[in-house]
Amino acid sequence: MTTDTTTLPGGTWALGGRTITRFGYGAMQLAGPGVMGPPTDRDGAIAVLRDVVEQGITHIDTSGAYGPHVTNELIREALHPYPESVLISTKVGADRDAAGGWPAARTPADLRRQVRENLESLGVERLDLVNLRMGDAHEPQPGSITGALETLVELQQEGLVRQLGVSNVTAEQVAEARAVAPIVCVQNMYNLAHRGDDRLIDDLAADGIAYVPFFPLGGFSPLQAGALSAVAARLDATPMSVALAWLVRRSPNILLIPGTSRVAHLRENLAGAALALSQEDVTELDTIGR
Repeated sequence: MTTDTTTLPGGTWALGGRTITRFGYGAMQLAGPGVMGPPTDRDGAIAVLRDVVEQGITHIDTSGAYGPHVTNELIREALHPYPESVLISTKVGADRDAAGGWPAARTPADLRRQVRENLESLGVERLDLVNLRMGDAHEPQPGSITGALETLVELQQEGLVRQLGVSNVTAEQVAEARAVAPIVCVQNMYNLAHRGDDRLIDDLAADGIAYVPFFPLGGFSPLQAGALSAVAARLDATPMSVALAWLVRRSPNILLIPGTSRVAHLRENLAGAALALSQEDVTELDTIGR
């Protein structure tokens, strides 16, 4: 039985005319070590994707660079034909090399190839949402976003892409992107301890644009902070549950995409994000990143 989306943590958000759950799912962890190659447990990966939909989650985030192509192929195997309620977002702008690196790939030919590859691996005629990934493997970098985004606008006009977003970008690049085309979301690194986008989040919220934090739990180095541990102990919860609940409360335009390769962990993330934080809890947690 599918869960009523209104019961999921944070409720829903209107993303470019589509209503999706604020609690989503990031598929990156379904690939093998280093986000390369197949999963160690393929049946488990298929099971967690199907449970995502069963739980009522309607936002799945992926990329052709994950694997590469592994997570897209798993999503297709598990869920195709996709429920109309489910929005799948993907990313272009980077490739993978033999060493597992993430070299930039943002020429018009690169972007057109990546969109085509995403269409083929997901088994769709049009991508719901494409995020243009900028910067390097570590953080945003200064530079113009216009040329690359104009290529995606052309693909949108050709009917291959519904909505556009940007990822791993500076506030200046967000402003530049918005001058080129309507942007429905910004996907950047953000969590309790990494809060450089606080002002950007609030500005986007005022304009009805979603903000999607990647590494919401700290990424490959889980969040560690005395205040986080103290609040978690007081609430008899895990630090990761508190970190997710803080993001849900931080701003209504924040869409979560925590990832996992296990059904049990997916359920734990859902329960954690639903944790009720008091103003005292939030005040204490806010000291971590400031």
